[in-house]
Amino acid sequence: MCINHLQQHITPSRKLCREGRVSLVCYLVTISLILLPSIPQIHYGAVPNVWGARMWGPALYFALICMVIRFVLRDIDYQVGIRSAFLGFVEAISILTICFAPEVWKQFGTYGLFMAFFHYSEFLTIAYCNPKSLTVDSFMLNHSWAYGMAAAASWIEFVLEVQLLPQFKDIYYLWLVGVLLCLFGEVVRKTAMVTASSSFTHLVQYEKADDHKLITHGIYAYSRHPSYVGWFWWSIGTQIILMNPVCIVAYTIISWKFFHDRIYCEEFSLLNFFRSDYKTYQQNVPTGLPFIKGFILE
Repeated sequence: MCINHLQQHITPSRKLCREGRVSLVCYLVTISLILLPSIPQIHYGAVPNVWGARMWGPALYFALICMVIRFVLRDIDYQVGIRSAFLGFVEAISILTICFAPEVWKQFGTYGLFMAFFHYSEFLTIAYCNPKSLTVDSFMLNHSWAYGMAAAASWIEFVLEVQLLPQFKDIYYLWLVGVLLCLFGEVVRKTAMVTASSSFTHLVQYEKADDHKLITHGIYAYSRHPSYVGWFWWSIGTQIILMNPVCIVAYTIISWKFFHDRIYCEEFSLLNFFRSDYKTYQQNVPTGLPFIKGFILE
């Protein structure tokens, strides 16, 4: 995102904005209210020993939480609160899956854990670093049609292979590599967002503001596009967790092509913004993504 490279001469506020506080309360309360009663009920056999039946309790708790949110919050607070609660619900269900589901489904719970945290932390980080650009789209739940289709494809592949090739999903030490990749990707991306601070948004800028400058410090001293680097490896890591061979290959190719084209277009604008300064930056710092050079002026 070209905005990642621009820093406004504004002292950023480090106080979490109202929407950020609403989201944090709804997210954490939902996780707590689902896990606290569900864990002892499942552990001590208060519900039938059928995994599908064990999900009815958490689903009911979530429905009640949504009713309370609808009654308490209005307008934008409601939109933020209901999305945060949904992600908290996914987080809680993922934890229950990891703890109590049949062995073959535990990695799907791990996948869900990373997915929910990624989307929630995108919103919370923007709420902390750049609240002026914050919207409900900052959750990135409706990122694009292609993003949704890619996620659905990975779920379908996982379920089919659980039914047809369950032994393939049991290679525990391999899908732990995916966990490490997702952790790495999250840390790199969120570090990039915090470093860019009030200059980071999820929207691409095509016009340079008068008070913008080039960011080359921190993690940007090692990669010109660290938020893309983190996202690229995180996306591949999710599929390694699921042990989806088809989607591992597909996600790698499609993600690489997406970031290749995005960086090429973005750096065209950045060179127009900063001229020789950005050209020098290009010469000294790589993009951080394999075999992607960006837009290079000859």
